Amino acid sequence: MLVATTRKPSDDPGQLYTGDRGTAISLNSIVVSIPPDQNRTIGKVQWPLLVKPNPEREFAVLNVGKIASQQQVLEWVRQNRNGKRQVLIFVHGFNNTYADAVFRFAQIVHDTGTDAAPILFTWPSRGDVFDYLYDKESTNYSRRALEDLILQATKSPDVADVTILAHSMGAWLTAEALRDIALRDKTIPAKVRNVVFASPDIDIDVFRRQFIELGANRPHFTIFTSTNDKALEVSRLLSGGVGRVGGTDLRPYAPVLEKLGVSVIDTSAVVPGDPLGHNAFADTPDIVRLLGRRLAGQSLSGEEANVADRIGVSAANFAWSAARVAVAAPAAVISPKAGEILKRELSSDGGQIVDGQISY
Repeated sequence: MLVATTRKPSDDPGQLYTGDRGTAISLNSIVVSIPPDQNRTIGKVQWPLLVKPNPEREFAVLNVGKIASQQQVLEWVRQNRNGKRQVLIFVHGFNNTYADAVFRFAQIVHDTGTDAAPILFTWPSRGDVFDYLYDKESTNYSRRALEDLILQATKSPDVADVTILAHSMGAWLTAEALRDIALRDKTIPAKVRNVVFASPDIDIDVFRRQFIELGANRPHFTIFTSTNDKALEVSRLLSGGVGRVGGTDLRPYAPVLEKLGVSVIDTSAVVPGDPLGHNAFADTPDIVRLLGRRLAGQSLSGEEANVADRIGVSAANFAWSAARVAVAAPAAVISPKAGEILKRELSSDGGQIVDGQISY
């Protein structure tokens, strides 16, 4: 994988980067070895127990190289691209060390079966559950770096399709980066076709604004949610009681919200591998396979019902911008008035006063 980071380099030879903030974007190429399938379970990261790991039983870093020039970046992309010239950018979430991010992304790439060129963006998380606010500020610190990475990928003639997969707090960072691109350049690059948010830790009201401000040329969004996500419940309490996108049941809003074509996959009925229920997208085999199809650019339509029957997942298409209306007055979700509000919010007539109010 190609790894871009805003972390500070480590003085410890056994650790590449710390959880502190660096003053530059550092680039490395990393090769990770994963044990044979017969020695592992889909969704699991088998951490090395010793300094010298056993590749038959544990994940292992085989090679770390420094990417020292733009030409080396181009060469890496040419060597690792598939026939469709697809790139997958992964943005990790809260409480992840550099090693956490590298091994988790390696597991995702392997278990989903994607052959897109894998690029990891890792921001300065300290990897400590008590550093939530520090991590949140670190995402703000890293917005422009992620913007640059996305834009550089889309400008490459060796890249035709960019999918972004973001988890937890990394979804906030991704939404902010895409919003900034849209506001500055008046559009999202056409090559950014799919954005997948897994358990997004984003204020539900803030995301409504982010989504509107992405403009008309939005990529397709797929959002994995669960009302049993304990990590997002804690985040909600820390954030003044406002619901998080990934912890909200969005299915009742499908009749009004479906117009924008954002896919929601509710994993509330799935028994996750972690006690907080926050990593189902990566550690639950059936969800990992579903994710693999989404990362391959396949539509989930027609397959979602079968998946739901098998593992208790419910899926719906929704258009996000009416979420504020739905949360404020669920009974109004299917009313004509709610539809008019949605239409007004998404129109190009911003700034117009209607009934004494300006849509926001």
